[in-house]
Amino acid sequence: MPILETGWELLITRIREDNRGVRRRTVGRYQVFHNGDPVRGLSGACAETRGPGDNSKRNNNRRIEAGRYPLLTQSGRKYVTIGYRDSVSMSAIPRPGIDVGDTNKRLGILIHPGRGFLSSVGCINPAMALDKAGSDIDFVDSRTRVIALINDMKSFLGDAFPKRNGQLIPKAALVVDGEP
Repeated sequence: MPILETGWELLITRIREDNRGVRRRTVGRYQVFHNGDPVRGLSGACAETRGPGDNSKRNNNRRIEAGRYPLLTQSGRKYVTIGYRDSVSMSAIPRPGIDVGDTNKRLGILIHPGRGFLSSVGCINPAMALDKAGSDIDFVDSRTRVIALINDMKSFLGDAFPKRNGQLIPKAALVVDGEP
């Protein structure tokens, strides 16, 4: 699925699935675009849970379907877009996160920091590199990447960026491509 080359877009291109024991994850690459232009430094790897993509059932422990999704500021107890704790401790909440909208029956699909093999039952965890199944997500790096996404959206959208959590982020989308 191609980007539309308009607004702020986060493209995830799925590459493969990894297995570690009985656990499975989907590994992809992400890149941010401003009106179709790639943003230097806002790219990397990402991890999601196993496939195939499925938005038809709640709590199905699958990745979301390939497609285009609006983004929202997250309003929750563990993750928020505005007002997250300024701490790299894994126990400090709320942590930074971005809500993915229009996921049919799937609820609480977020872009948020991960750690270890995977921190998701449907969400997306940005990472530096996940070259093999033995590669782990570093929490501090993943947190830094989520904050960079949030800050870049704020900068790109200016006054149009919402002032509170639980709001649609105008001209911002997640595009997920591939079903490995």
